[in-house]
Amino acid sequence: MGIGIGIGGKTIEEALASLSDMTAGATPIGKDEHLARIEKAQAFMRQHGIAAIYINAGSSLLYFTGTKWYPSERMVGAILPASGAVEYIAPAFEENTLQDFMLVQGAVNCWHEHESPSALFIGVLKKMGIMPNAAQPPRIGIDESAAFFIYDGIRPLAEGYALENARPVTAHCRSRKSKAEIALMQRAKDMTMAVHVATASILREGITTTEVAEFIDKAHRKVGAPAGSYFVIVLFGVASSFPHGVSYVQALKQGDTVLIDTGCKLHNYISDITRTYVYGEASERQRAVWDAEKAAQLAAFEAAQLGVPCEEVDQAARRSLQAAGFGPEYKLPGLPHRTGHGIGLDIHEWPYLVGGDKTPLDVGMTFSNEPMIVVPGEFGVRHEDHFYMAEDGPRWFTKPSHSIDDPFGLQA
Repeated sequence: MGIGIGIGGKTIEEALASLSDMTAGATPIGKDEHLARIEKAQAFMRQHGIAAIYINAGSSLLYFTGTKWYPSERMVGAILPASGAVEYIAPAFEENTLQDFMLVQGAVNCWHEHESPSALFIGVLKKMGIMPNAAQPPRIGIDESAAFFIYDGIRPLAEGYALENARPVTAHCRSRKSKAEIALMQRAKDMTMAVHVATASILREGITTTEVAEFIDKAHRKVGAPAGSYFVIVLFGVASSFPHGVSYVQALKQGDTVLIDTGCKLHNYISDITRTYVYGEASERQRAVWDAEKAAQLAAFEAAQLGVPCEEVDQAARRSLQAAGFGPEYKLPGLPHRTGHGIGLDIHEWPYLVGGDKTPLDVGMTFSNEPMIVVPGEFGVRHEDHFYMAEDGPRWFTKPSHSIDDPFGLQA
């Protein structure tokens, strides 16, 4: 029974020994870049008449201020006015901790546990000189990632203000990556690609999806991801037809389709790569679907030109799949989800390669390209690589899978 090139043949110990730390020279985003992001956001806000935005704890706060803070049931975030310094809101007992994590400095406005952070929010706006006006209410954006309780608390106190989604500001800034961001994403993807190659080498008949997932986590740590795998999906056989996995453990058999989707974080930026191949001799059916997936992925990449609406990239992938006998649209066998998503500090960011998203592709945008083919009851094939928009068009972060017999191009 034939085995694909690079698939099987090594012990777990041998595969781990083949990996080494890949993070040398990778530099976190510095304070100067965070300040430039704030300036860019403020210029956009002034241009579009937005008086201030609330930036919630989580990836948005990290992006603009460099302050790492996980969102919870307590309101923690920052208010960014269209002009002037950023100010923070936090529980009083967290003030010193917040200042310890703070990269871009700003006044910390505190509330005690029995007090209303929503009232404090309105008070800070007034302190900034953003006063309520019934005739012409100042526009105040609320971070779309903020929990509903934050908006719900502010809303009844916001008479004379016009609350709206801050997404036009946050998405405008975050969707266009800097060269420093792209460099970190490139390194994270290189790390995960090395993990994929090592993972394929440990496959053997009877190995379980749990064993493979545990190896992937160790391998990510070996290449320098301090938290190991950010996520991992390992699927064999019929389970590979479920895009985001199943609840049960599988054991590998000859002829199984293997689908592995995983990623890590490097200085807060995320990788996300999927490889699909066959353990043993691939059937004609598996080969045909695998090749159709590769063709659809390439069609999407070639359609991704500067100025083209995101939805046209999705349409290009679906046209390719329909020509190969899949679909149409979301019908199975075929592609049941969008062709791709933006990525950066979050694994799914704006914009999206999907019907209805008319955002023109712009320099610095980064996307997954994963027009998965699902064949219900049989298997699924997903090739997922990412690309970024350079000044001269799309560029791959990682090269697409080479062939079903040599998925990593080891003999290309």
